[in-house]
Amino acid sequence: MLTSIQCVAEPIPTRLAAEVVVAEHYLHRRPTICYAFGIMRGWDCLGVVTFGIPASRHVQISACASSPQSVIELNRLWVADSEPRNTESQFVASALRQLPPHVVISYADTSAGHVGYIYRALNFNYAGWTDMERKTPRFDRTPVNGTHPRSAYRIGHIGDRVERKPKVRYWTTTGNRAERKGLDRIATWPKMSWADTPPPLPLIA
Repeated sequence: MLTSIQCVAEPIPTRLAAEVVVAEHYLHRRPTICYAFGIMRGWDCLGVVTFGIPASRHVQISACASSPQSVIELNRLWVADSEPRNTESQFVASALRQLPPHVVISYADTSAGHVGYIYRALNFNYAGWTDMERKTPRFDRTPVNGTHPRSAYRIGHIGDRVERKPKVRYWTTTGNRAERKGLDRIATWPKMSWADTPPPLPLIA
């Protein structure tokens, strides 16, 4: 029976991180990578977490209006099923401790059945969900031949029109204690109560 062990995140080359997440992460797409960490067992990489610049400058501004360049996104996390319980949270915590000062944001994708319990376990701040203030839903086109839904219409790979599922938003800060406190003061995503305003839970088929 596997038992929990202390997991240390090791910096790994961007190329290795990209290869692993494309092969193993459910999105099977390479993200922008500024920092990459792995769980290395000899020559085997059994976990990857990557951080990069968000795809939208608007997201950076929304998360930290006075210092948008400070905002990075935890954009991929994968850990092999063979790893012990609690490995994911230990792995991410170890990686965060090694980052320079940043406001780190991340999303839990409800369309994939995620609501971000790992981020709650890591004491990330909960910031609601995307489009929570909208009165009407947004729609995407389903991907065709691997095309990202947001790009499908633009390049003519048009699939079915489907309602866009919300993503649950989380954020935290990195650096030493003083740096974290300083970034916490200027971060502009809210700190919300999960109990008072829970996210829309994904439908499990």
